[in-house]
Amino acid sequence: MTYTKSLQGKHLITTQDWEKEELDIILKLAKEMKENRFHHPLNKSLENKSFFMFFYNPSVRTRQSFEIAATELGGHALFLEPKSMRLKTATTAGETIEDAAIVMSRYACGLGIRILEDKIPHYGAGEDLLREYAQYSTIPIVSMAHDKYHPCQGLADIMGIQGHLGELKGKKTLLTWGHGALARSWCSVQEYLLMASRYGMSINLAYPEGYDLDPQVIEQTKKNCDQNSQEFNITNDVKEGYEDVDVVYSRNWMSPQAYKDNKLHNEQEIEKALQFNEWICDTEKMRLTNDALYIHPMPIDRGNEVTDEVASGARSIIYDVAENRLHVQKAVMALTMGEY
Repeated sequence: MTYTKSLQGKHLITTQDWEKEELDIILKLAKEMKENRFHHPLNKSLENKSFFMFFYNPSVRTRQSFEIAATELGGHALFLEPKSMRLKTATTAGETIEDAAIVMSRYACGLGIRILEDKIPHYGAGEDLLREYAQYSTIPIVSMAHDKYHPCQGLADIMGIQGHLGELKGKKTLLTWGHGALARSWCSVQEYLLMASRYGMSINLAYPEGYDLDPQVIEQTKKNCDQNSQEFNITNDVKEGYEDVDVVYSRNWMSPQAYKDNKLHNEQEIEKALQFNEWICDTEKMRLTNDALYIHPMPIDRGNEVTDEVASGARSIIYDVAENRLHVQKAVMALTMGEY
């Protein structure tokens, strides 16, 4: 069996950096790996290789899925935390990103980095850190979620929707803000906008006034939709976006005012968000859809972002999407880091 060599050594910081055909290759392989999980021909592609996982922020699915992916590919994943390493920061002396990236490249076959909202001084700082590692690294850098993008989640989302709806061009999705007791970063929702629009879906984006996303991501999403002759609509109405859509994605995200004085003001963001209690995905709103699937990257703030009835309902595919994280990450690691 022959696989493309074009992805070897390629960084994955956002799916928008990749050609659509390259994303298709990953999704095709991920489906093969899901169907033939323990006996796929690439299951030894990382044999005797190690993958570094650099966690500034904790996780449930991300650590589990990457560790299992490395193991099932015949390799080994190492869990790293910045607090256990002597790294240079804005306030402390230590090893530079250049030196760390070059040394890590001599040890491992790839490096995953997870850095989210409360570990950065301002929006974009996490993205800058990943791209600086990519500048000096000679092994693939994979975003395990950072402040702007979450590429593996975006791939898992699309894989899950394709598994239920098939061809996505011409289908319609709603991405809607949900109130809640968390100040979540923009990474998952922005990656979803980029991926859904790349795959030809018409998009409704709904949120209360004051919760705009990154203007550059919005502009790129519009371009993606235009290239596929699909619509992109933004509304501040809590129900309007649900009408006739095929997929609903409800999630809380922070406002553009979340960072002040080089710090995330988490408590103020939560206090503000909880005032919009009508912004919850519930059965009443789902009745406006085209019997839509419900997706969410998890963890879900049940009772705030979405009701239990919807999250655990017959049209929810949240667990399919969560499982797909493992398979898309195996595909990414095999084709960017493996031998075949």
